[in-house]
Parts: sequence; structure tokens; C-alpha cells
Amino acid sequence: MTVVTRFAPSPTGFLHIGGARTALFNWLFARHHGGRFVLRIEDTDRARSTPEAVAAILDGLAWLGLDWEGEPVYQFARAARHAEAALSLLEKGLAYRCYCSPEELTAMREELKAKGLPPRYDGRWRDRDPSEAPEGVAPVIRLKAPQSGETVIDDLVQGSVTVANSQLDDMILLRADGTPTYMLSVVVDDHDMGITHVIRGDDHLTNAFRQTQLYRALGWETPRFAHIPLIHGPDGAKLSKRHGALGAEAYRDMGFLPEALRNYLTRLGWGHGDAEIFSSEQAAEWFTLEGVGRSPARFDMQKLTALNGHYLRTAEPARLVEAIVPRLEALLEAPLDADARARLTAGMPGLQERAKTLVDLAESAAFYVRPLPLPFEPKAKTAVSGDAGALLGALATELATLEPWTRESLEAFARAQAEARGLKLGQVAQPLRAALTGSTVSPPLFEIMEILGRAESLARLAALPA
Repeated sequence: MTVVTRFAPSPTGFLHIGGARTALFNWLFARHHGGRFVLRIEDTDRARSTPEAVAAILDGLAWLGLDWEGEPVYQFARAARHAEAALSLLEKGLAYRCYCSPEELTAMREELKAKGLPPRYDGRWRDRDPSEAPEGVAPVIRLKAPQSGETVIDDLVQGSVTVANSQLDDMILLRADGTPTYMLSVVVDDHDMGITHVIRGDDHLTNAFRQTQLYRALGWETPRFAHIPLIHGPDGAKLSKRHGALGAEAYRDMGFLPEALRNYLTRLGWGHGDAEIFSSEQAAEWFTLEGVGRSPARFDMQKLTALNGHYLRTAEPARLVEAIVPRLEALLEAPLDADARARLTAGMPGLQERAKTLVDLAESAAFYVRPLPLPFEPKAKTAVSGDAGALLGALATELATLEPWTRESLEAFARAQAEARGLKLGQVAQPLRAALTGSTVSPPLFEIMEILGRAESLARLAALPA
């Protein structure tokens, strides 16, 4: 059997973090088994589904590197096929037309509620003669569900789960206007797409019982279900925007690398021994549903940020330069020339050691590419004023002829100048740092000076604020 998994989002918003993890688990499971991962856009809610949301989902999956096989399947386009399945059940006597009016259904629910019973359809049209149908009422089509016995799901995460069939009513398959319901569409699509494993959030577990009944009525093999616990915030509450329930594009904009987010989401509710940091190839090799826990996973932005810092430290400098150039060009409102890019490339190893996100990285790298005059932080402006300004002027004169212009010779120069003036090295180095970067915090000073080069360093010293 070839394993086939699917991700089936509703395009009513962005690809949120819970959906991204569901897609990732399906992607990993398929790759672990050498199977296929497919995508279905469940766009049957025409009032809320938008092309913008579809684009956001596709873009988010692509950014995360979760590639799917073939073209996405759009559920709404298959409505005729869904209706065909319902009508086949009607012909076999496994479904029936229900002519209850909305008012009748409301009264039915209120009566059951008053008796302390769950509101459910009472089956009043299940065995009635169609000749009793009221005129002018368009019926819905309901599944003639089993009324006795149990429906059992051997869930690959939750274990064996049972519900009494008496607790499940005859669900609607086709609405009065002929449109299929979600339950019908999902079952028909999963069957037609050859889905062997349905891996989704455990908020769908109750749906699985009804869907199992529908599979059996249609005479189709039921896929294996695996309902994974939802993601909670670090405080144990349901995940919300304050915890990090954002779209994939928000994490991209916040400066996270896709491989860091993949690694973090893989560990969110799944484990392989003590492994914390691993590649997607390793994750696919290790991933089994036995490793998925039954308790809700807790999303922790600090842990994600720390993990992202690891991936930034180990990334290729050239890749990081390309990643931050658009951010820097937006900041400076101008394109970066070849010299600016060269300085970024040379300085990247010293910058990436300290950054936690691409936003941090771009901010810390900006001094390499800013035009003169530099903007100065308040502490930096103080560091180059007064006696320090005169010192910097004298240093500039000496630096104009310093050979060679290397970090080693620059450090030796600064130490000699400090000693000659009876100063500590920091009293020379800190004004220089402030003058060349506009900040009192930066990568190592002499590394910066070597990367900026003599001409740029002297130009910055000459452009100090009065």
C-alpha cells in the first residue's frame, strides 16, 4: 500500500501555526513511508473563502518547504461528484429525504434541551412515506445511520475510541438547495484522492465517527485516523494571538528561517528520544505517529526564537545576506550597491553569531551600509563628543597612513595610541566604535574597521556630528 496523506485547509484566513504543524506532520509521515502528500483546498464556504486566503496558504506552505504532489484539489469544484454519492445512497435506501422546516427543527431541539437531552434530529422522516411530504418544501437528504451498536475508531494517536450509535443522529448529506455538506464532501474527496491516513487536529475526532458511518454506507474502505492534540500557549490556555497563533507569513516577516520553524513545529507534540535540533531529512526518517503525544503541546515563542538563533549561526553567510538585503533596502529606501553587499558578506560571520532573527540581523548589519552622515544613538553621540572628538581627529590623522590595514595591525595601533596617551584601551576603542557604527554595541571593532576599509573608516571619522 502506498501511503497518501493530505492537508485540507479552509481558505478563510492565513496558514495559522496549528494548520502549519498539521501539514508538516502529514508531509513527514508521507515521506517516512515513501508515500505521497497532497493538498486540498476546502473552499465550500463561498461566503468566507477568498482568493487572497488561498494565495496565503499556498505561499505559506511553499515558504515552509512543504511541497505537495500534483495540483491542489479545490473542493467546491467537485460539488456534483459529492451530490452523486449522496444520491447513490438515496437509491439504495441508505439515505432519505427529510422535509422538516427550520421551525420544526428549532422546536425539536428546544424540546430535547428542556428534557436535558442533547439537541439532535429525532429521525421523524426516516421511515415516513414520501407521499406525506408537504407541498413546496425542498427536502434535505440525510444518512440513514445505524441506530444500535457502536462505532469504533482505532485511532493511531488516541487509541481505540468508541461511541454508541444511539448518540449519533442522521446527519444531513445534501442541503435543501442541493449543496453538499462538509461531512459528505470530505469523505468523498478523501476516497477519490486515495487518502490512506487522515492526520488532523483532535477537534475533528467527533467528526470521525460520522464519517466512518458514511464510509461504510458507501461501501468504501475507511482510512486510518490519527487525531493529534491541539497546540496551547505556554500557560496551558488555548492558543491565541498573544501566544503566537499567527500566520506563517507573520513568522517570515518576524525574521524566522523556515527550517527553524519546521524543526520547532516537528517537536511540538512529537519526540524522538532527546533529539531537539535536527534536519527535515532526519525528521522524515524518524517520524512515526507513535511518537505523537496525547496531551496538548505548548507553544513557546522564546524556545522558537532560541532555536532560530541556532539556525542563523549555522547558515551560509551569503544566504543571510540575500535574506536581509530587501529589509535593508526598505529601511534605507535605496538599493544597495556592490560595495555595500561586499561589506555585508564580509561582516556576516561576526553578525550572525549574535542574532536571533533576521530582523535582529538586519538591524545589527545596517551600520555597514548606511550612507553618511550616520544616525547616532544617544550614548554613541556622547561617546564621540568633547575630548573624545579631539582624540578621534588625531587618530584619523594617524590612521590615514597606517599599513597594513588589517584587524591585527589596527588593534596594535589602538593599543599603542592608548598607551602613549595614558589611557585604557576602552577609552580609545569605544569612541572609535561609536564613530564608525553610530552605536556603542557592535561586532569586534577591529574586524569592523578592516571590513569598512580605510577610505570608508576615514570618511566616517570626518563626518562626525559637531
